[in-house]
Amino acid sequence: AGHQFSLKVGIAYSGLIFAVVVLAPLLHFDALNFASVIGPAIGGLFAFGISRGYLQLLHSAREREELLASLQSAQLEFLLLQDELAVTQRESGAIEERTRIARDLHDTIAQSLTSIRLLAHASTSQVDASQAIMTLQHIETIAKESLVDVRKILDELVPAELENTQIVIAIQNMLERLRQEFGVQFELHIDSELPKIRADVEVALLRTTQSALANIRLHSRANRIVVELFNRSNQLRLTISDNGVGFDTADWETSPTKESQKFGLRLMRDRLRELGGSLSINSSPETGTSVSVSLPSALSHSNSK
Repeated sequence: AGHQFSLKVGIAYSGLIFAVVVLAPLLHFDALNFASVIGPAIGGLFAFGISRGYLQLLHSAREREELLASLQSAQLEFLLLQDELAVTQRESGAIEERTRIARDLHDTIAQSLTSIRLLAHASTSQVDASQAIMTLQHIETIAKESLVDVRKILDELVPAELENTQIVIAIQNMLERLRQEFGVQFELHIDSELPKIRADVEVALLRTTQSALANIRLHSRANRIVVELFNRSNQLRLTISDNGVGFDTADWETSPTKESQKFGLRLMRDRLRELGGSLSINSSPETGTSVSVSLPSALSHSNSK
């Protein structure tokens, strides 16, 4: 009665059962003793109390489960909002950067090209050879200044980690910081015949390495990392492996935005695809993770001076 019915109905039903148990001997034997009343009363109260306590435990357990589910849902929403905020900030930063570059180009290169065009147009009507030579010298001076401006703009586009250094040194510095701050040991293997890498490819490799190392630091609980960069069969290959806890790659493929680190992996893949590259991930729980990047080697050669 205490388990199946509400409190009021359970008490009424239990009272009815108690009355039947007490009255039955009286009707049968025409006598009533103290034990036939106290025994059923104590037993009934104990059983009813146990059943109500069990219901209270079930109710508390359900409340805890609901609270835990609510917290997990809130945590997932927070992670998704965090990812959306990061994307929004990244897009906002990209818009600001494009605006800055457009302004710089307008104030420098566009103005210089306009001046060159006007000088060239004016020189077509000049007969004096000395004036034509002066005009050409003026055009050459403006072109040199424009080249300096272009180089300044390009220098500002290169990530700070690549200033005055090569991609290999930048990766080594990141690994060294990870070792000093978190005690993670590392091995770095670089192809001795690595070709000169174009700036945008260097940036993609650098950002991919940064994202992979951030995932290792935040989620893998690894204590050892191996990074390899080789040029094989006209392909640049970057591999970052760790001995951490790993994760289910099948789950990542089906739900790439389920967790923040998986969202970062998707961004890695999108960046590499823009350059004709690819990203593959080998991992399973408790076996570590290996992130492999492949980029066409033809992209690595610079044709500009």
